[in-house]
Amino acid sequence: MAQSPSGSAVKALQLELKKIQAEPVEGFRVKLANDDNIFEWEVAIFGPPGTLYEGGYFKAHMKFPPDYPYSPPSVRFISKMWHPNVYENGEVCISILHPPVDDPQSGELPSERWNPTQTVRTILLSVISLLNEPNTFSPANVDASVMFRKWKESKEKEKEYENIIRKQVQATKEDAARDQVRVPTTLQEYCVSSMPSHDNQVDADFYDDDYVDDLDDDEQEMYHEEDEEDSGNEES
Repeated sequence: MAQSPSGSAVKALQLELKKIQAEPVEGFRVKLANDDNIFEWEVAIFGPPGTLYEGGYFKAHMKFPPDYPYSPPSVRFISKMWHPNVYENGEVCISILHPPVDDPQSGELPSERWNPTQTVRTILLSVISLLNEPNTFSPANVDASVMFRKWKESKEKEKEYENIIRKQVQATKEDAARDQVRVPTTLQEYCVSSMPSHDNQVDADFYDDDYVDDLDDDEQEMYHEEDEEDSGNEES
């Protein structure tokens, strides 16, 4: 029997979506795949300038579990993506999306796996980082991994991997034109820094409190601990 979504999962996702839309993050944009379903998001990832993926407009789906944020979402590219850590069906294989279980066979530390302090922002920034720095030790696509290693070891003289990526980037430009999206191609354009208005900030704070009030005592304690960690990491 399918697990019913929890109220805290719905509110956590509503809060994340609201914050990302109020404060756009460099490298990606998100929206709901269906306005009636907070558990499925459409993602557009922009290829980072200065990499093989520069100018690319890669579309993906994020699907969240009913008990989010205690279990990780899945991320699946719907744009063609030839990459060592992406399966043929587009599913992204990255430690941060793996359930927090102790599995010595995987070669992953428990600290590298999912935990409830992760967010959509940290997930997608990890995926963007993975584009240019694949993990070839446990690849999802062995052929892409071998090809990438040849490209790196030849100091980019072996062009097969590079040619495939550039061809895929070019193909995504048709999607960008169709969606009327201008893809950033410079670091200045790519690194969005947009502060919310005062009204948006008040609204977000109010919603934050409403979300926390709905949690049980253990969840509230975890949420406030996360806020304290975030505030300690902010730059002065």
